[in-house]
Amino acid sequence: MHLSPDGIVFWQYGFLKLNATIAFTWGLMFVLAVGSKLVTRRLSQGLERSRWQNLLEIVVTAINGQISEVGLRQPEKYLGFLGTLFLFVAMASLFTIVPGYEPPTGSLSTTAALAICVFVAVPMFGIEDRGLGGYLRAYLKPTVIMLPFNIISELSRTLALAVRLFGNMMSGTMILAILLTITPFIFPIAMNALGLLTGMVQAYIFFILATVYIAAATGTRKAAAEVKAQSKPEGKAEPGPEAKDGTKPKPKQQNANHERTHHG
Repeated sequence: MHLSPDGIVFWQYGFLKLNATIAFTWGLMFVLAVGSKLVTRRLSQGLERSRWQNLLEIVVTAINGQISEVGLRQPEKYLGFLGTLFLFVAMASLFTIVPGYEPPTGSLSTTAALAICVFVAVPMFGIEDRGLGGYLRAYLKPTVIMLPFNIISELSRTLALAVRLFGNMMSGTMILAILLTITPFIFPIAMNALGLLTGMVQAYIFFILATVYIAAATGTRKAAAEVKAQSKPEGKAEPGPEAKDGTKPKPKQQNANHERTHHG
């Protein structure tokens, strides 16, 4: 068992080589592209729909709902990019049930490529929504002194995305390899099931972090918070002592007339 699919080389000629990371990455992309084409070629808008269309609508609706909950307006605008990230990482883990398959996310080169995609997409969406000047001014907030720290934050979170996904996927492979040497018939089945769950969790975390970064770049989270604060009803005035005990105050003029009539 290899800790990384980079160590499995299928073909090599000089410095050119075809390893398992490249082969399984392109194979996974081919399966996703062909599968989506087959499912969407006969879409139905009526009540009678195929099972695959129902499954696709459930996945798309769930992803769309998660994007909306993060705070992004017009989630359909980001659905293609963020949904592709989630499906790629999730399917890379689910295909581990196929014998001989090695998830490409177990390679640092694959996770780094995914993180670079997020790194490039964040300013693109930010500039599209806020303009070039508005996006660049965000690096100067709250003060100009924060400019280098904001730039370092952009770079460090990209590195964190790549290393987090790679470390979690590789750690599962290492644990499985250790347990195979100890008890080769009992723990591998349980660890494979746990690996599937871990892969889905990592796909969700990667997807949510990318969504949060895009929301921060576009400024939609701040705008949503301001709209929510403005929509709150103003506080009502505290009732007076007369209203608390349920009695109505009597007009002063009536009290004065009553006194003059009594004395007369």
